[in-house]
Amino acid sequence: MEKVVRFGVSMEKVLLKDFDKLIEKRGYSSRSEALRDLLRSALISEVKLDPNANIFATVSILYKHSEHHLSDVLADIQHKNHSIVISTTHIHLDCDNCLEVVMLKGKASKVKELAETLISVKGVRHGGVVYSAK
Repeated sequence: MEKVVRFGVSMEKVLLKDFDKLIEKRGYSSRSEALRDLLRSALISEVKLDPNANIFATVSILYKHSEHHLSDVLADIQHKNHSIVISTTHIHLDCDNCLEVVMLKGKASKVKELAETLISVKGVRHGGVVYSAK
C-alpha cells in the first residue's frame, strides 16, 4: 500500500453535513475514504478527456433474447475491435432478457467510441458504461 499523506480540508458546514450524509448512505468507513473515492472519480473523468490516455471500460448491454440478430451484431462489432475487447460475458437473466458485459482496454478515444457503438445498436434496451484508469 502506498504511504498516505495527511492534509486539511476547509468547507462550509452545510457542505460538510451533506458530505457526511453521503458517507453514511454509501457506507464509507471514513471521510478520508469517501474523499479518496471522489478524487479518483474526478481524475478518471479528466483522463477520459485525453484521447490518447489508456483507459478501461465495462460496458453493460441489456436486450431481449427474442432479438436474435442482436447477439450476432454485437459479436461482429466486438470481433472487428478485438484489440480493444479483452473479455465478454453473456448472462441469461430470464427467459426473455440477456445481459452482455464487455470489458474494454485501450486509448480513450477508441474505447469511448466502441462503448457508444455497442450501446447504440438497434434493439439494445439499456446500456451503460463505467470507465476506469490506473
